[in-house]
Parts: sequence; C-alpha cells; structure tokens
Amino acid sequence: MKGNPNVNVGLAVRRLVVRAKDVVFVKGVVEAHDGLAHVFAESGGDLTLASAPDREAELDQLARDLARELDGIVS
Repeated sequence: MKGNPNVNVGLAVRRLVVRAKDVVFVKGVVEAHDGLAHVFAESGGDLTLASAPDREAELDQLARDLARELDGIVS
C-alpha cells in the first residue's frame, strides 16, 4: 500500500482515492467526526486517513461510506 511516510507507525491507516474535486468534501466529513482521523493528501484525490488504533472500526466504516458515496476506492 502506498502511504504517507510521515504517518506514525501504530496508527490505523487507510488509503482513500477519490476525484480531486471531492478532497475538500472528504476533509470536511472527517473533521466533523470529532477527532476520528487526520487526512493526508498525497496528490490530487489520493488520500491517507490515519486514526488511533482503538477507532479502527469507525475509520473503516467512514472510509467505506465515503468511497461508496463518491465512487472512490478504499484500501
């Protein structure tokens, strides 16, 4: 999995690929989830979502929901 090398080991990390025009929307949704995750932009719509390990299930659900809604890809 391609990822941001600045993301600390020990975090739950998911890659989410969306259209570049949807990045601001994704960041807003993630921020609205009270500290669930941080968003790191690789390039265009290639995003890395990182959260605390104890919130991994929430991160998975949010990433899947965003991918489904925005025709994105989550890994």
